[in-house]
Amino acid sequence: MKKQIKVVGAVIRNNENRILCALRSPEMSLPNVWEFPGGKIEKGERPEETLVREVYEELGCEIEVFELVEDVLHEYPSIVVNLLTYEARIKTGRPVPNEHAKLAWKKISELEELEWAPADIPTVENLMK
Repeated sequence: MKKQIKVVGAVIRNNENRILCALRSPEMSLPNVWEFPGGKIEKGERPEETLVREVYEELGCEIEVFELVEDVLHEYPSIVVNLLTYEARIKTGRPVPNEHAKLAWKKISELEELEWAPADIPTVENLMK
């Protein structure tokens, strides 16, 4: 049986209703695909707490987390990922790509132009409805 991990992602919107998209760096697993910022839930953490911590570590800004957008179970060749994606907004700071290759603010209609990590695709499809 494959190992399963629980991860979270943030659909961060700005005042123009654009969504923050993060390009995975060449050094990351699944390099050079886009994702919603976030990361692995640590033992004892609530998903919302993980999201606040991960976004601060990855992007250097503080977010406020809102409702769940999507709960995805995606099977990769070596691992099963349970991705919980939440609506969020920036409270303080400006996002900087500390771990990602780059960041982009995209309109919802532009999301499908990007090559997304497979686990993020259901969230993209949900947002575009």
